[in-house]
Amino acid sequence: MTPFFVPITWEAVGFGLLFYVVRMFGITGVYHRYFAHRAYKTSRWFQFVLAWIGCAAMQKGPLWWAGHHRHHHKHSDQEDDPHSPIVRTVWWAHVGWVISGRFRDAPALKDFEKYPELRILDTFFTWVPGLALAVLCYALADWSGVVWSFLVGTVLLYHATFLVNSACHLFGTRRYETTDQSKNCWWAAILTMGEGWHNNHHHYQSCARQGFKWWEIDMSYYIIRALGVVGLVWDIREPTEKALNSKTLAAEEVCAAD
Repeated sequence: MTPFFVPITWEAVGFGLLFYVVRMFGITGVYHRYFAHRAYKTSRWFQFVLAWIGCAAMQKGPLWWAGHHRHHHKHSDQEDDPHSPIVRTVWWAHVGWVISGRFRDAPALKDFEKYPELRILDTFFTWVPGLALAVLCYALADWSGVVWSFLVGTVLLYHATFLVNSACHLFGTRRYETTDQSKNCWWAAILTMGEGWHNNHHHYQSCARQGFKWWEIDMSYYIIRALGVVGLVWDIREPTEKALNSKTLAAEEVCAAD
């Protein structure tokens, strides 16, 4: 009920959109493509900056997030997948697994656990970047900023991110033959800055780009490329021609939930 007691202003909405984009990239371009899949490289100091941005989305720490995501890929749409709408329910895949309490501990992420600053961010300090952003929103737009720029924006971030686990295994098209039911869902790609090209991603997991066609808009990839231009990241992995043309279906299968 809180939003109904705090006035909505254009200023608060503008900051909300800005921080939505920044924090969504923290999930898509950082937690997912960097920590989970190592799709590019960066320096240790900028790695921490990126991790801080990811934590500001309030979806726990980078080690927890990436550890569960790697486990998802290992068992995608199988019994051990923590969030499959195929094996369990849409509700479970979308949000139930997160709030169930069964996944407080994450699989080991040995390649990044060697950094103490990342381990700290995976403790209760994981909330510090988000709370710092809430304070910034208050400084920028008073309580309207806290509610409409931060709280509402955070909830929208949650559900947009969760769509990749739920909707992108139910709705859309399949270009590649994979061992799961991952699908390319254009509207989810818009909301998640490129993550909706999910069948592409499950076909070739380690590349930084998920929109393989020119018309498959992938804002997270464009930002990664921009960071590469200024030298903050490098060795950005691209899909090879062999990967793009292997295991393709005769025609893209159009899929929808039964």
